[in-house]
Amino acid sequence: MANTASALHILVDTEQQANDILDKLAQGADFQELARKHSTCPSKRAGGSLGEFRKGDMVPSFDKAVFSCELLKPYGPVKTQFGYHIIKVLYRN
Repeated sequence: MANTASALHILVDTEQQANDILDKLAQGADFQELARKHSTCPSKRAGGSLGEFRKGDMVPSFDKAVFSCELLKPYGPVKTQFGYHIIKVLYRN
């Protein structure tokens, strides 16, 4: 079972914004470009990169998504107290 992961994410205020971004990603838009343009998280400067983190480091609903969703495929929206996330897991170890 994986204990660490690396992921990108885009954080927005509404579920509608998250779904709109998912639609753009499905049409081939670049994840990191959309993160820089739309994300409200400081990680947007790094294209949404959260780097590598350990299981349990993130809030529970985000953590659950990262350690269960398909690799390299945009997943979401995932609601947390911060807003709505679109997550792209790069790898799990």
